[in-house]
Amino acid sequence: MKFEIWGLTGTLSTEHDAQMDDATKRLWYWLDAVDASCNRFRDDSELSRLNDSHGATVAISSTLELALEAALRAADVTGALVDPTVLPALLALGYDRDFDELATGDPIHPHAAVPSMGPASIHLDLDEHTVSLDPPCQLDLGASAKALVVDLVADDVAHSGGVVVELGGDVAVRGEGPQGPWAIAVSDALVLHGSEPRITLRHGGIATSSTASRTWRVGERTVNHIVDPRTGRCAQGLYTTATVSASDCVLANSFATAALLWNEDASYHIAQAGWSARLVRRDGSLEFVGGWPHDEAR
Repeated sequence: MKFEIWGLTGTLSTEHDAQMDDATKRLWYWLDAVDASCNRFRDDSELSRLNDSHGATVAISSTLELALEAALRAADVTGALVDPTVLPALLALGYDRDFDELATGDPIHPHAAVPSMGPASIHLDLDEHTVSLDPPCQLDLGASAKALVVDLVADDVAHSGGVVVELGGDVAVRGEGPQGPWAIAVSDALVLHGSEPRITLRHGGIATSSTASRTWRVGERTVNHIVDPRTGRCAQGLYTTATVSASDCVLANSFATAALLWNEDASYHIAQAGWSARLVRRDGSLEFVGGWPHDEAR
């Protein structure tokens, strides 16, 4: 089954036909819950209210709590290179509307780069189910929340058989498909053409981050959505695309995003964590990390 949300396309597949009805219900349950809690483009979302709270302590839903935990986990495993406090930097780059509007709207004038405040400015109380932000901290949970959705749906459905959930290049796999392990295509483009390399997976997550897609113009520059929280500037490093396989999609997404900012240290950090990766350099050459299949190199 194919679906669309947040300007992204997605796919849901199950091992058994009998699973699909329940899988579809769980998919839209989590998409609706995350949209209501984490969509910064909705004025009525929990995240928008939190971003406007000016340091006040705010009671949060279980869904936003899960999303904040995922975002802080991503920050922790990447040394805060994947940082949920990056919203002011994104706004300074003009990313203040849905991407479809951003790419086709009026020209965006340059603003000074805004480094992030860092995850230490987020105070999440799991006992009281509250959070507060040190002013003027504001959050963007887009990447980690998207990865969290596919993990949550896959976990909910896995008890009845194999399932694969994909949303905007983030993939969660639990169990096998009707004919064995799931075959996952790897691409840095938002649209697949059928000739992409493929890997097989029985359990875990795969995520791709790229500076080659989701770009827009700011003044005379082309910028992208991968922002270095240390500087507030978008990624312009050694790699244009990173695809990582890890134990779940939140981790895969975290390491794929951080790889574009780690530059020459990306392979080391990914291998040290025990994950595998396919990295594409700016000249188009490939670098494989860990157990990633090397067939493509031949």
